[in-house]
Amino acid sequence: MKHHPISSLGTSDQVDIAAQELHTVCDFVRYAVTQFSESEIYYGHGTDSALDEAVFIVLESLHLPVNSIDPYWNARLLPSERRKIADLIHKRVTTNLPAPYLLNKAYIQGFPFYVDERVLIPRSFIAEILCKPDGFSQIDDYDRIESVLDLCTGSGCLGIIAAQIFPNARVDCADLSKDALEVARRNIADYGLEDRVTLYDGDLFSPFKGKKYDLIITNPPYVDKAGMDSLPPEFRHEPAMALAAGDDGLDIVRKIVKEAKTYLNEDGGMLCELGRCGPDLETAFPDKPFLWIDTENSSGEVFWIEKKNL
Repeated sequence: MKHHPISSLGTSDQVDIAAQELHTVCDFVRYAVTQFSESEIYYGHGTDSALDEAVFIVLESLHLPVNSIDPYWNARLLPSERRKIADLIHKRVTTNLPAPYLLNKAYIQGFPFYVDERVLIPRSFIAEILCKPDGFSQIDDYDRIESVLDLCTGSGCLGIIAAQIFPNARVDCADLSKDALEVARRNIADYGLEDRVTLYDGDLFSPFKGKKYDLIITNPPYVDKAGMDSLPPEFRHEPAMALAAGDDGLDIVRKIVKEAKTYLNEDGGMLCELGRCGPDLETAFPDKPFLWIDTENSSGEVFWIEKKNL
């Protein structure tokens, strides 16, 4: 097949050629990698390379397991499937829409979630910390966690994961965005967790006066003004209110740290993600012994703190 750069063809021409001349999963993965490599797209919404992005788009669009391509590598596709994938690849490079929005699906620690442009695409390091095979070391017994609060829940992903891994917990989730809560409600229903996960419309702790929790988890907005001004196009498709947090990125985190103690049980604690704002947070709260939790792909971006230290 002669390669036609996207810039030299109209949308229908490019999609038509790909749909007609490519036939297998392998063909479309190879083609997608080429198109992505020649474009100026940005990764970071569940993939970090052209190959990973290509595999995700091709397999997810076919409703195949996204972590197992080998059995399907030489599978031939129907004309309708070829057209669908060719169109997705073209949209990815011409619109800069993140792949999870194109497919309305994101995975975090193997848990699938519905997503669209009303919510941040799930990617919190908190999920990785809680889902470690040997558990999170600061929680000695997952069975003892009976109440969890997920602030700034967005798609509901962290609250839902908490309900899955803490078998005895009831989970409250809050967000200021009514649009985000609609997406979270759909995800909670998909997991059949309506009896254990409850959504609240409100600003941070405001809906929870008088309530206390064994665990607070939160992935609030934490992008500073400089970061917002330099966001790649993909991230500009996400809700700005889920990202922006003032000049230094700490507008929301400061409020959470100041108020969290009131909402924790005596032996409770909080996990909070705040990106690269850790040094500024320690300057703002020099008396707080934040415990920084590293993950496979992050260092100093999530802290743990117990009630007694707040």
